[in-house]
Amino acid sequence: QVQLVESGGGFVQAGGSLRLSCAASGRSLRYSVVGWFRQAPGKEREFVAAISWSALNTDYADSVKGRFTISRENANYTVYLQMNSLVPEDTAVYFCAAGPPYGVPPRTDASYNSWGQGTQVTVSS
Repeated sequence: QVQLVESGGGFVQAGGSLRLSCAASGRSLRYSVVGWFRQAPGKEREFVAAISWSALNTDYADSVKGRFTISRENANYTVYLQMNSLVPEDTAVYFCAAGPPYGVPPRTDASYNSWGQGTQVTVSS
């Protein structure tokens, strides 16, 4: 399995931006699909965005489409989640996850076999 570490979380006012990073160690992310999920207090973990190993395919939850952008730099084994126009409803712990090289990145968390510890994102109104 690959070890994943998220960073870039923090506190931001509504309308602001953050960029989350997901870095890999132990094994390259080069041929892994990578997804971002989030979990707010008292709620189930939900899909946010995912990117195929080739970066040719991406997918976004409706709630973040047009505001968030997922990208990857395979040269340094890092995947990013650029989050713009943040709203208080985006407040959650954000997790990155890696899985097999699916052509179409999956939305189900069961499809991913490596997870990071999460990074807190707090958006104030």
